[in-house]
Amino acid sequence: MTVIVLIAAPEGLRGHLTRWMVEVNAGVFVGNPNRRVRDRLWDLLTTRIGDGQAVLVEPAANEQGWAVRTAGRDRWRPVDFDGLILSARNRR
Repeated sequence: MTVIVLIAAPEGLRGHLTRWMVEVNAGVFVGNPNRRVRDRLWDLLTTRIGDGQAVLVEPAANEQGWAVRTAGRDRWRPVDFDGLILSARNRR
């Protein structure tokens, strides 16, 4: 399962994601795209997110069973802490 969260995303980006995933709440998308589709969606998000924020949670072969990618402005970033993925906020 893949989860994508968009915050302050440009117009049209949410609509594009609904072609591949279900929007379960405003800006929260859930689906099960294959790796190729997921990577292409991520490439699209990183180029079009602008001043917004995007977070993608995807399956991974690690202890937690998932990995996270982030893009955009003023974002949280994933930090590996002894094999455990935690989120850290960028300092200003």
